[in-house]
Amino acid sequence: MAKKILGISAFYHDSAAALVVNGEMVFGVQEERLTRKKQDSSFPLNSVKACLEQGGRYAGNGKPFTFNDLDAIVFYEKPLLKFERLLETHYAFAPNGVSQFLSAIPVWVKEKLFLKKIIREALCQVGDFDQTRVKLLFPEHHLSHAASAFYPSPFKEAAILTVDGVGEWATGVIAHGQGNNIKILREQHFPHSIGLLYSAFTYYTGFKVNSGEYKLMGLAPYGNPASDRVRKMKELIHSNLVDVKDDGSIYLNQEYFDYAAGLRMVKDDKWAQLFGIPRRGEETEVTQEYCDMALAIQDVTEEIILKLAREAKRLTGARKLCMAGGVALNCVANGKIMRENVFEDVWIQPAAGDAGGALGAALAAHYIYFGAPRQADEKTDKMRGAYMGPEYSELDTEVMAKKYDAVFEKLPDEALYGKVAAHLAGGAVVGWHQGREEWGPRALGNRSILGDARNPEMQKKLNLKIKYRESFRPFAPSVLVEDAGDYFEKGYASPYMLLIDYVTKARRKALPADYHALPLKNRLYHLRSDIQAVTHLDYSARVQTVHADTNPKYHRLISAFKKLTGYGLVVNTSFNVRGEPIVCTPEDSYKCFMSTEMDYLVVGNLVFDKKLQSTAGSDIWRQRYALD
Repeated sequence: MAKKILGISAFYHDSAAALVVNGEMVFGVQEERLTRKKQDSSFPLNSVKACLEQGGRYAGNGKPFTFNDLDAIVFYEKPLLKFERLLETHYAFAPNGVSQFLSAIPVWVKEKLFLKKIIREALCQVGDFDQTRVKLLFPEHHLSHAASAFYPSPFKEAAILTVDGVGEWATGVIAHGQGNNIKILREQHFPHSIGLLYSAFTYYTGFKVNSGEYKLMGLAPYGNPASDRVRKMKELIHSNLVDVKDDGSIYLNQEYFDYAAGLRMVKDDKWAQLFGIPRRGEETEVTQEYCDMALAIQDVTEEIILKLAREAKRLTGARKLCMAGGVALNCVANGKIMRENVFEDVWIQPAAGDAGGALGAALAAHYIYFGAPRQADEKTDKMRGAYMGPEYSELDTEVMAKKYDAVFEKLPDEALYGKVAAHLAGGAVVGWHQGREEWGPRALGNRSILGDARNPEMQKKLNLKIKYRESFRPFAPSVLVEDAGDYFEKGYASPYMLLIDYVTKARRKALPADYHALPLKNRLYHLRSDIQAVTHLDYSARVQTVHADTNPKYHRLISAFKKLTGYGLVVNTSFNVRGEPIVCTPEDSYKCFMSTEMDYLVVGNLVFDKKLQSTAGSDIWRQRYALD
């Protein structure tokens, strides 16, 4: 009989639930998408309920599951081991950090220390739960990450690399996956952490830890790689902050950090003295010094990740690599592994952060605890494009439209793609809501905002009028997989937007010799290529390849755009505004559409034209949205 296992991650910043049936992920969603609270860390009651209600349908049962249909419920880490680390760390750093310790203990007692009891009580709010039959399991944090990377991959054997801030004690793991088994070979332990090192620079450059790391990565190309400042900053990082060994293990000098015993990431005064610049305040101007700092730490991080990848290759002898953990979302470092040909192929879990731990926990239970056999298909992974979340019917959209007096046009498929492609080619911005929501932090064509990559004004329009975010932030291309090599140097498949590639030299525009000396605002929109809106300052792009077998509707739309313009790619950014989660329901999409300067919204085959909406763009509607 097929095992049915529910995986859960919670209480940090990425709560989620995932349902696995017979080793296959059939449903998964992050709690923030349902509560509309960005980075919701609470116990994922809504996600659990959605897994039960919708998971049965996708598993072929045609009806919801109950808890008593499950074989196990699995939490993604061991809370008691994590509590041990908290106690030992504060003991080691005492008397420093007393205030942090006193503030943390009540939270642990209330939410984490008695987690079995808390989980059972929470689940009982959803439905009946036979606690004597359904097993409650707790794999280690990095085993959950490793399982999320290896088991859905197309590889029968692979090295596994997981890197993040911290789990219980481990901050990084090298493992070996073979068949249904994962063997941990090497661990890096707290407080020495690549993820925390990168987060420290995220903090110092003025961004929010645990959510701003991708901003730091996006800022790095604005640094000047030929400058003495970048060279000097890298030297200072190596000589004062981190000792990097040949095998990729690191030692962080705790004299400069405050995360282990204090309430901040770093000791601001010591960093200001070391680097000669103060910590940047949030929302203040991003000057060249901080761009150079971002480039310096990005280069150091790539150096460490490359060494870890080579060590993983040495320890395992494997030809393939699987990756997970928050640092695996650093697509520039991932791209470096590919370009250096350390491994023949690399597969990265789409939800590489802690949300993916919910999936990994369930898979670890299936293959390791229950000992189920595993069959890998070398041609495809088991994530099926990562379209694993909630789906809503046309009736749901029509009911929403009636609620808001919204005007729409319903089009058949043959008319839909051509019309939307024409809107994009004409410079319009389109909200594109289709089918099941994506699993993970990337919008992959089902909850996306789309534009024309050729349009030199598109990046500016999207950042300032749609996303309401920092102007330096880059955008990703969605390109037909069969056309990827026409636009990007390597042209490799990258369905989950987790690899960097570079625009081909034939498409690049020459930049002035004094380019890096220009003020930042003058460099932002300088013409760089014929696909300007998706070309970063260093000609890089965070590529998503679109595959007809996993997302036929998105593939048909881009194909229609290619037929019209000759270009088989579009701009793709997540369907949300700054500070909010990606949209989930048709109502979420309509609210976002109406509160921005988006031109069209397409939900399924229903097309909403902003000009025809009775309260389009009005202050009244925006207030209604804010208060709803």
